[in-house]
Amino acid sequence: MEILSNLALGFDTALTLSNLLYCLIGVFLGTAIGVLPGLGPVATIAMLLPATFSLPPISSLIMLAGIYYGAQYGGSTTAILVNLPGESSSVVTAIDGYQMARQGHAGKALATAALGSFFAGSVATVLLALFAPPLAELALKFGPAEYFSLMVLGLVASVVLAHGSLLRAIGMIILGLLLGLVGTDVNSGTPRYTFDLPQLADGINFVVVAMGMFGLGEIIANLEHEETRTVTVKKIQGLMPSKDDLKRIIAPILRGTTLGSMLGILPGGGAMLSSFAAYSIEKKISKNSAQFGKGAIEGVAAPESANNAGAQTSFIPMLTLGIPSNPVMALMIGAMIIQGIQPGPAVMTEQPALFWGIIASMWIGNFFLVVLNLPMIGLWVRMIMVPYHFLFPGILVFCAIGVFSLNNAEFDVFMMAIFGLFGYICSKLEMEAAPMLLGFIIGPMMEEYLRRALLLSRSDPMVFLQRPISATMLVLSALALAVVLLPSLRKKREEAFEE
Repeated sequence: MEILSNLALGFDTALTLSNLLYCLIGVFLGTAIGVLPGLGPVATIAMLLPATFSLPPISSLIMLAGIYYGAQYGGSTTAILVNLPGESSSVVTAIDGYQMARQGHAGKALATAALGSFFAGSVATVLLALFAPPLAELALKFGPAEYFSLMVLGLVASVVLAHGSLLRAIGMIILGLLLGLVGTDVNSGTPRYTFDLPQLADGINFVVVAMGMFGLGEIIANLEHEETRTVTVKKIQGLMPSKDDLKRIIAPILRGTTLGSMLGILPGGGAMLSSFAAYSIEKKISKNSAQFGKGAIEGVAAPESANNAGAQTSFIPMLTLGIPSNPVMALMIGAMIIQGIQPGPAVMTEQPALFWGIIASMWIGNFFLVVLNLPMIGLWVRMIMVPYHFLFPGILVFCAIGVFSLNNAEFDVFMMAIFGLFGYICSKLEMEAAPMLLGFIIGPMMEEYLRRALLLSRSDPMVFLQRPISATMLVLSALALAVVLLPSLRKKREEAFEE
């Protein structure tokens, strides 16, 4: 009964006219961003953060959440029609979705993606409503030692699940942690790594880092590949799957939803890992495995369900523990801090309208997405056909205005340009920016909890091993690193990511 009363509070909050409008704006922007290759939810949320400063906390977070799960929907449109995923989690959808489009079944592929996404998003929201409260209650029993160990586990998991070289992923995490230390030490008031620049006294703004690494870095990278965008299908027909198609997609949607819901909670997992895993499993167990890569409808249904379920269950650790499981959740935590809300288990008890309003808005947002996606498919096709060299100047100006408005400082714009160049270099060297952003966000919190734990234990480092929950998480972290460093497993991991 308590969950029902909480959901009633959530819908009462989410169904206000202003919050409905911001939810609609969020999912529309998310879909448009997913459709346009070269932008993603991380870059867009980073760009829109300054615009949310004047909004009420609930409205801004509802809109930002809508952008995230809306982008999972929109990414499938470009993957199917152009064979160029608008979002990283839609890479797998392109394999069979594009082949279906070439065979004249683009409408069927898009409808399958929309139906699978809607079902998975709805189920994941139910799981969020059921499992978030008990997890938040458990987290209230955590002390500084447990929180520090939890963050260590989160960073280790993001390294293990990162693409490419483990050494590079660890290097990016450490770089993020070091960047998070820039500024003035809260306890002693001593400047750290500021190089006598007064502009760095308050540290580097995470919006500047995110917008540079993911916004400008993506713009530069996409200008290299503009000529690869060609729209195969100009007119979409047959948007309803047949009875036979529905029979074929029910099981993959259920399996993808289950897998995505579980993997979305993992740090570093989320939508991308979920879609890859769902496709691999479906390819192995499907009766039509021979058709995979040639236009199998199961190859669209499973990953699309998994990536939407993964996107929405990734809110569970963010809302209950204050731990980001991916870069988007790191930005959401940043948005909460900007609004004066301390992320963590206390949010549910101190801000119940915010907590349950976000959950209720996800159901509403998923409904909006189905209504938006299929009838407006003609608009999305036209958007894909816009040459990128017409889009990027506007995106660049928007980024510069957004960063300048943070502190009315030119220095922030120059910093964004530096991080943009660094982001492009990282993409060329196949070094993921996501672990760095996670390290940057989590670093200051880790330092704070480390200091608190050592202060309470009178500088005894054994406190992290004497407390059972903390010790368990540190052991899991060590095991995860040790296992993935084994030569045989490292080779299999590399083969899995290549596949």
